[in-house]
Amino acid sequence: MQTLANGGGGPGPWILFFPLIWAAVVIGVGMFLRRVARRGRGGPWRPVDAGRPCGDSPLAVLGRRFASGEIDEDEYWRRLSVLEEQFGRIGKGGAV
Repeated sequence: MQTLANGGGGPGPWILFFPLIWAAVVIGVGMFLRRVARRGRGGPWRPVDAGRPCGDSPLAVLGRRFASGEIDEDEYWRRLSVLEEQFGRIGKGGAV
């Protein structure tokens, strides 16, 4: 009786192909689930840096100038209060 695999001589080298397919499927599913879980924390429509000032916003510029030492702490708080008066409360509970 002739087998389908290799004409009666056993499965041949094709037997190695099937575990590779299963490994690729398992790795692919794992990567997909990991990406979905990571994206699910912030939601697909929320930018990654939604809570932080970005780019050249006034808060980002003010924070960079304070961090680099261009302005002192009093100047930072004074300018921050002006920005809060002009643009409303910043962040959750007014915290920067």
